[in-house]
Amino acid sequence: MEMEQFYYDNKIVKKFIYATILFGVVGMLVGLTLAIMYLFPNITDGISWLSYGRLRPLHTNAVIFAFVGNAFFAGMYYSLQRLLKARMFSDFLSNLHFWGWQLIIVAAAITLPLGYTSSKEYAELEWPIDIAIAVIWVVMGINMIGTMLRRRERHLYVAIWFYLATFVTIAVLHIFNNIEIPVSGWKSYSVYAGVQDALVQWWYGHNAVAFFLTTPFLGLMYYFVPKVANRPVYSYRLSIIHFWSLIFIYIWAGPHHLLYSALPNWAQNLGVAFSVMLIAPSWGGMINGLLTLRGAWDKVREEPVLKFFVVAITGYGMATFEGPMLSLKNVNAIAHYTDWIVAHVHVGALAWNGFMSFGIIYWLIPRMTKSTLYSKKLANFHFWIGTLGIILYALPMYVAGFLQASMWKQFNPDGTLTYGNFLETVTQIMPMYWMRAIGGTLYLVGMIILVYNIIMTVKAGDTIEDELAQAPALQRISSSRISGEKFHTWLERKPIQLTILATIAILIGGVIQIVPTLMVKSNIPTISSVKPYTPLELEGRDLYIREGCVGCHSQSVRPFRSEVERYGPQAKAGEFVYDHPFLWGSKRTGPDLLRVGGKYNDNWHFNHFWNPQSISAGSIMPGYKWLFDNKPMDISLTQKKMQAMVSLGVPYSPAEVANAGKLLRAQAITIEKNLENDPDFVKSYEDSKKKAAAKGEKFVPMNEREIVALIAYMQRLGTDIKVKDISK
Repeated sequence: MEMEQFYYDNKIVKKFIYATILFGVVGMLVGLTLAIMYLFPNITDGISWLSYGRLRPLHTNAVIFAFVGNAFFAGMYYSLQRLLKARMFSDFLSNLHFWGWQLIIVAAAITLPLGYTSSKEYAELEWPIDIAIAVIWVVMGINMIGTMLRRRERHLYVAIWFYLATFVTIAVLHIFNNIEIPVSGWKSYSVYAGVQDALVQWWYGHNAVAFFLTTPFLGLMYYFVPKVANRPVYSYRLSIIHFWSLIFIYIWAGPHHLLYSALPNWAQNLGVAFSVMLIAPSWGGMINGLLTLRGAWDKVREEPVLKFFVVAITGYGMATFEGPMLSLKNVNAIAHYTDWIVAHVHVGALAWNGFMSFGIIYWLIPRMTKSTLYSKKLANFHFWIGTLGIILYALPMYVAGFLQASMWKQFNPDGTLTYGNFLETVTQIMPMYWMRAIGGTLYLVGMIILVYNIIMTVKAGDTIEDELAQAPALQRISSSRISGEKFHTWLERKPIQLTILATIAILIGGVIQIVPTLMVKSNIPTISSVKPYTPLELEGRDLYIREGCVGCHSQSVRPFRSEVERYGPQAKAGEFVYDHPFLWGSKRTGPDLLRVGGKYNDNWHFNHFWNPQSISAGSIMPGYKWLFDNKPMDISLTQKKMQAMVSLGVPYSPAEVANAGKLLRAQAITIEKNLENDPDFVKSYEDSKKKAAAKGEKFVPMNEREIVALIAYMQRLGTDIKVKDISK
């Protein structure tokens, strides 16, 4: 057969590797900064764009989409070309994908610290960036499928199945979760509300983990582990079962993030059932990966790349065993909202995604530079210090989680809470936060070692150029099944049919869970006393979103005696019907706020936002001094916001929308008068007037500042259905 010569595009792989390394350092550095903020909460005091609430989504987006995303793209572009024996379909699309993705990351790095956020976990970016993500993702998909159609290898290897499933599923998840009504260039509201928004978000949120952090890296595992070990995949049949069962079951598991919430019980139970089933395909993949190393374990002792892979696959196995266990209601009742979940997430991220990425980088760069790794000793040191970092990060967080859960739920013999003050828990787990920061530091040191090792390797090697290859052209055969050909063997040479079947597999669970929740009204019983937010409360809610308060505070009281005693009546589906987006949260660094309205007076909130430690000794909440700045709150979009809410079904009257400014100001003046009951406030207020006059600045009344809107929102929370006095 006549051989055809062509070139593998190594330059695009190089670009994605370099981006992986750069954003890995940045994302981990931001993460370490956040860990330090638990120890020194006011370390960035008064700097709004460096506050915890704004940096947290920057950290998650940087490590997931910038570090892990670029690592996947690098590995995918390298392996796909070699598995298909073809250059990528279009160099232009490859470069458009690269530069488009990096611009999206830069846009996130700018907008998130500025407070432009939708507040949805792993989907915080605002609507213009959401559109850009969808476009660039489709560009990648066209390039991927186009390459498959020009391939010189008939059968699609298992790694490619996972790449295809990743492309299709992330596209579906991203589009449906980010359907929003734009209010301005950088502000939008989710079209879903309350319970429905929560279900759609965690259908996305859980499966973003599944199909951005798991399936693409399983594809990389199926290529790089056999390649490095020089061994075939342990079981081809197991890989088929692993792939189809994983993508079908995973998509159902999202509701396990919402157990004991206002989500209908049938949806919660479906999530639990399918989450438990996930153990089988997940461990099937882990076993297939580890047993591929059979007969090659002697290489693991000497080859740092294989060390990284072994710990990565083991971390994947641990995380995918723990995930289904955490979905069991009796376990979830203990772990949810605690630092146990933080430990669980980071075992998967640091071990599975981090170590797989490190191993791939250490293996690819020497091959593309036609050299050897600068220092195996440094790579081994990176492995051991990284492993130690994971242990010192995760173990203290597990201890902290157990401690939080036990203290929150403990009662005295007389029926009162033993630890009625939430801060008693916080002070007990501070040593664990110190250990976490040390573990994160060690992991970051390992990353810096990688940077040095790769720089020296690149310097010593050749310039990375496209790689000459040759393969015979693919001979055309019948598109239908050949006699004796098994169905899956036939499917492996039909990329379009494979993509369609994978799409059907991932859509079934989503449709069955989401459509009834959106369409059947009985799933969301309404409560007549629940009214829309006033214009000032709506602005305050947007400030709550802007400052990332949802990252530390939940707004969902579960039906446990300990929570009802501490916070008030359990959450009900009908009280969230006007919440675009929902703000239930997933972590309680501070107490739940669903019923905080009326619990404290306006002055308490005023002083608490200025200096939390002056009100609550030992608090690790930072101050929000920029909310008090001598400048008027921006209310230019208030009417547009209310009009957007009306289009989403919120029953504002035309008069309320038309008079939004007057209604807002009247409520703000009332709050200002309440603040004047405190002599200390009056004194500091008069002093600030004098300072403004001395500087020649225009003095802005307190009723026009942002803090008043946030106080209004806090005082509204839970007051529509409060049935029990929780002021004591």
